[in-house]
Amino acid sequence: MKITVMNTEHDFDVAAAWRIIGQMLKKPESVIGLSTGQTTIGMHRIVSDIYKAYPFDTSKTTIFNVDELTNLDRSYSGSCYRMIYEQIIQNLHIPEENFIMPPTFSDDFDKECKNFENELRERGGVDLQMLGIGWNGHIGINQPGTPFERETWVSPMDPIFEERVRRETNVAADYPLGGLTRGIVNIMQTRKLVLIAKGESKADIIEKAVFGPISTDIPASVVQLHPDCEILLDAEAASKIQKYL
Repeated sequence: MKITVMNTEHDFDVAAAWRIIGQMLKKPESVIGLSTGQTTIGMHRIVSDIYKAYPFDTSKTTIFNVDELTNLDRSYSGSCYRMIYEQIIQNLHIPEENFIMPPTFSDDFDKECKNFENELRERGGVDLQMLGIGWNGHIGINQPGTPFERETWVSPMDPIFEERVRRETNVAADYPLGGLTRGIVNIMQTRKLVLIAKGESKADIIEKAVFGPISTDIPASVVQLHPDCEILLDAEAASKIQKYL
């Protein structure tokens, strides 16, 4: 497990962007998983800026997001499809058939989970996953307590995030919401993982996930077992682990 700490948030965004660009340049037919949220907006912007300044062939690259909200329209500003499409796909001219995302509505989400994984498998498996970490240690939408052997499934959201989504979408408290997420075992089958975090709010969970016990209580701790994992942080997110370095 490699740990990389960048001095500033901007330096972090640049470094993270180059992890994505570098994979595309090294292997044009790469299958790359992204994550959404505040951590990734800046790095996705820089990916787009680099491509605009120095265009390269993206026609064979496959992009997907590690998770997607269920039972909400893709037009919702918080849908992973919309965020990745607007931040990456349209800017890099990735062919839409190479943007692999599960549907947000379905009568059979178990089938959609299998279809999602089969599509990635048929494209050769996942080469790189840029993997965010939640405040409670979740990866994808695999919440604390999720078994490490769990395959791609529809998980509950964390309560804080779910409350915000319900407020923004004005859906009733009993309306079923969740997140179709790659399972922990599927994430761990990725050839290279880059666990990313920035900001002081992530410092405590980074210490627990990276240097604490490997436990389903903190799903992200499983990355300690991955054979090719980089922990990429800014100085604030790394503030609690300097004593270990």
